[in-house]
Amino acid sequence: MRLLPNPYRGAALPEAIAAICGQALSDPAPVTALLDRCPAHAPTPLLEVPALAATLGIGAIHIKDERDRMGLGSFKALGAAHVIARDAALLLGPSPDAPERTAAALRGRTYVAASAGNHGLSVAAGARVFGARAVIYLAKTVPAAFADRLKGYGAEVVVEGAEYEASMAAAAARAEAEGWTLLSDSTWPGYDGGQAVMQGYLAMAAEVAAGLETPPTHLFLQAGVGGLAAACAAHARRVWGDAPRIIVVEPTAAPALQKSIRAGAPVVAHGPVSRMGRLDCKEPSLMALKTLARNADAFLTLDDAEVETAIEALPPHGLATSPSGGAGFAGLALIDRKAAGLSATSRVVIYLSEGAVDA
Repeated sequence: MRLLPNPYRGAALPEAIAAICGQALSDPAPVTALLDRCPAHAPTPLLEVPALAATLGIGAIHIKDERDRMGLGSFKALGAAHVIARDAALLLGPSPDAPERTAAALRGRTYVAASAGNHGLSVAAGARVFGARAVIYLAKTVPAAFADRLKGYGAEVVVEGAEYEASMAAAAARAEAEGWTLLSDSTWPGYDGGQAVMQGYLAMAAEVAAGLETPPTHLFLQAGVGGLAAACAAHARRVWGDAPRIIVVEPTAAPALQKSIRAGAPVVAHGPVSRMGRLDCKEPSLMALKTLARNADAFLTLDDAEVETAIEALPPHGLATSPSGGAGFAGLALIDRKAAGLSATSRVVIYLSEGAVDA
């Protein structure tokens, strides 16, 4: 476990991070306007669990339960599907349209993406709704069960690369060669498509803000490339200002954000494969990094075994999740209370980002 306070919180960003191009996103209104037109959409539960808060010695814990978002099993249903729906809306116009036109709105377009599982499901589901084709690249470390789920949504699956970054490179090369639309949940020099994916995640952050009568004192946000953490942190600052302490949690094996903050520049974090599969990303999304450098208070890394042990506290409360989905909770359970400013009156928000799937 390693905790790094963010030296740039409330201060100037280092030049290498400040120079990252892109528009900071914190307004969920464009996302919710699209979601209101989607019959599959409904807000997910925001649960207060007093017994769990008492066990942790804090005043309250609110858990945003994303395990059945739009029937896809994770928060990522909000990301790529939002982008594809936006693309379709540009063609269909602002008014609801006939189902047959909706189903063919993007016929002839192919979206290609790399995924550790859940992002690919969002791409596949969104493409199927609007008549597009989805091709998803998976690294060899992704369980076969995810490939089968993707195929069930009509996606074509290509397994290539030893880790996520290699599958991402392969997807980008295929998009360029075929003239397809690359739809990544990350951003890098020359590609900012991940910003719109990240914008989709603002919907769940807005649901949290609407469901709380009292602002939280802490948010613990798990991170892979950083999209979830960045969107939720940005909206938290928009609604609650400087009040909440925001702590970002990553695997020790993939501390891309923490290492980048320590270096004052984007870096690739080398390490072994993490069992927190959806968080096992060695390179940060540039826009997410910039957003979190502004908004996060600290970056925490946890070992796989620490997280797996910590989340054993969740199933007795009906909150079973994976190590990826429960990493934020593990951060709360394991962090030094004094260092985090936790007390018996703390009010904490956690995002349970996926169900209890294999890592």
